[in-house]
Amino acid sequence: MTKKKPEPNAATPYDKMTSRERTAIDKFLARNAANPAPRPKVLNEKQAVSISPDHPDKLAGQMLLMDALGTADLDFYNGLLGQLANAGSQGRQLDEGGLNFILSVVKGIQPRDQLEVMLAAQMAAVHMASMTFARRLAQVEDIPRQDSAERAFNKLTRTFATQMEALKRYRTGGEQKVTVQHVSVSEGGQAIVGNVTQTPREAARDKAASSPPALPNVQQSPMPVLGERAASPVPLKRKSSK
Repeated sequence: MTKKKPEPNAATPYDKMTSRERTAIDKFLARNAANPAPRPKVLNEKQAVSISPDHPDKLAGQMLLMDALGTADLDFYNGLLGQLANAGSQGRQLDEGGLNFILSVVKGIQPRDQLEVMLAAQMAAVHMASMTFARRLAQVEDIPRQDSAERAFNKLTRTFATQMEALKRYRTGGEQKVTVQHVSVSEGGQAIVGNVTQTPREAARDKAASSPPALPNVQQSPMPVLGERAASPVPLKRKSSK
């Protein structure tokens, strides 16, 4: 009896998992457990197209998505989900994969209120537009189209960087953090950390105290002393030439 050879494309069980692979799987499961928001599904019905969370309980899935987006307003949630679906689709039909990608970008920013949600949605839309012009820049061959795609790509990437700074300022309340890395203080001195304001008179006094004394100019004649008579010059007699 001949033994049957296994097919070349047959799937074999993977039983040699390394510790690094196990760690990556554990991190993936931990992240999904921390953010259990379901993926939205696009339902193409006869009369209209609807978006519904992929969850056994529609209400529970909707609440999970709203919590991930940092909002409790149902009207805001429905309007934003439709806008994200339109921004993630390139044709007339809604693209479920594009919607889930742009929604994952918004959820990854972890917005805390509706303003941060809107800014995160704009950042996701700008990123998608940037990648579109990056693809055009790589495909076009004539110089005018390359210049047009390059200008659009530069504007979009700069806008994205500006949006990141705006989100950072909004989350920190516009405060600036100053970090002092090294301070040298001589013996008997004091170090002041913060803003120091000096009046003009104090600044002038400190400047005068720190400046060295002026040295007299030896080329100038000394000033006469009051109360003393200046000595008259002694006339010199010239010898007559014979």
